[in-house]
Amino acid sequence: MTDLILTADAVVTMDAALRVIARGAVVVRGDTIAAVGPADEILAAHPGARVKPMGRAVLMPGLINAHAHSGFLRGTAEHLPVWDWLTLHINPMHRMLRPEEAEAASYLCYAESLLSGTTTVVDMWRFMEGSAKAAEVMGNRLIAVPYVGEHPDYDYFDRLDMNEALIQRWNGGAEGRVSVWVGLEHLFYADEAGQQRAIDMAKKYDVPFHTHCSEAEIEVAEFHRRYGRRPMEVFRDLGFFETRHAMFAHAVWLDRDEVGMIAGHNVSVAHNPVSNMKLASGIAPVAEMLEMGVPVGLGTDGEKENNNFDMFEELKTASLLGKLRHRDAAAMDSWTALRMGTSLGAKAVGLGEVTGALEPGKKADIIAVRADTPRMTPFLPDGEWFNLQHNLVHAVRGSDVAMTMVNGAIVVEDGELKTGDMGEIIARIDRLAPGLFTRRKAWLAENASKQWTDA
Repeated sequence: MTDLILTADAVVTMDAALRVIARGAVVVRGDTIAAVGPADEILAAHPGARVKPMGRAVLMPGLINAHAHSGFLRGTAEHLPVWDWLTLHINPMHRMLRPEEAEAASYLCYAESLLSGTTTVVDMWRFMEGSAKAAEVMGNRLIAVPYVGEHPDYDYFDRLDMNEALIQRWNGGAEGRVSVWVGLEHLFYADEAGQQRAIDMAKKYDVPFHTHCSEAEIEVAEFHRRYGRRPMEVFRDLGFFETRHAMFAHAVWLDRDEVGMIAGHNVSVAHNPVSNMKLASGIAPVAEMLEMGVPVGLGTDGEKENNNFDMFEELKTASLLGKLRHRDAAAMDSWTALRMGTSLGAKAVGLGEVTGALEPGKKADIIAVRADTPRMTPFLPDGEWFNLQHNLVHAVRGSDVAMTMVNGAIVVEDGELKTGDMGEIIARIDRLAPGLFTRRKAWLAENASKQWTDA
């Protein structure tokens, strides 16, 4: 096996010391990072290696999308708060969704993710056999979390039987790139027996658990009405914190006691700043979570509540939203945002030993960000005016990614997807979308008093 050396004018390692190497190099051996250091030293130490110069670029870890939903409702589910949005847009879609449509959506979203530098996606979606196949082909690292509704009122979602079958078939699949967790769309979408079975399944297969919680303020009142306690108290008392790992998406309305509670357990949070702004859900207490030691990753949420899968946009928005929440321009600094998108994000999704930093022994999940663009100019990878962390967070867009590597395989090169035909992926969605939209519209006309197109 011949080593591959990637060289670039800067390497941002995102290791514990936040080491940055001007004129650096990364040695890739198979699917693993073998060495990281100054280019002249690395090249001298590995004379027989194949060298791929990236030039004026930044090599950094691939981004971690800690919470997403495949789909193709982009631009058709707009201008509503989250619960109305679910009622009028999302749940009717789930009633009508077919497996071939779900699979096509995953191809589209994983392609978009890879093209914009995201190597790991936590995808909560439907009929996820198709999602796992899409990840196997496209080359991304996938944590598959089925959208489960284990309740008579939500029997149009996936069921725990499907979740269990997916764990048995795909957990550890695609050369270790696919993991499968136990999921619930929301605690309210499962009855008491379903909640207990979700806990028991996570324990049986020793896999994490993921759900939405405290996204909207109305949820807190509903938890009090149903249980007489705050949301995290309910999850603790039901036994969800006894699973290997639990991750909650959003966590916008946690109070300080709840944050302290989850900090004492193996619980993490997926912060979705763009989605939370778009749905007017609120601003999550991220600084408080980080201060108390809760691992917080960043997520795009779905294309319908974000409109893209650009994790660089999430880095910037997380930083800006943190500043706004505290009315402090120094809050949520650039390194903190970068950590949430890489090394801390990897810890939040249970892959801290696998990915999230460029260091020997980690998997070779590496991206190259172009630095020959106006957005990265001036390019100052060392010295007094060093500015890479700020420009990566506040200036770069996903379209600036020149190369994406996952598990040592280059899946995007020169900004072009190598593992799939984008034209075919898009054409497939173009064929399928009208049918789903038509079925959703027909269901709403028959079952809802208000159409999503109403003023």
